[in-house]
Amino acid sequence: MVVYELTDSEIDRIFQALADATRRDIVSRVLTAGHSVTALAEHYDMSFAAVQKHVQVLERALLVTKERHGREQLVNSRIDTIGRAATLLQAYEQIWAQRALRIDDILAEDTLKEQS
Repeated sequence: MVVYELTDSEIDRIFQALADATRRDIVSRVLTAGHSVTALAEHYDMSFAAVQKHVQVLERALLVTKERHGREQLVNSRIDTIGRAATLLQAYEQIWAQRALRIDDILAEDTLKEQS
């Protein structure tokens, strides 16, 4: 299967990062605008340090970046990585759609044989 500009380890990091609900929510929040880690931490019932660790996981997976603005670190999305992951998922969807069509063809052949 073609790996759409991502290595296997990059793909693993992306989907492992997105496997957690808090990290998916962080990605959703920063898609529209950058947020400081402090502002993100206000949305979760966990410590600042825990939110910071979630952001680090997302950063290692290349799903977000952090930029220093004065005393704050702003978290922004990496839409390019999200787009490549979406492309990969679409490729998997096409594989399954082709398999479903082949199953339909096999069933149709069986039905024709039974009618003969």
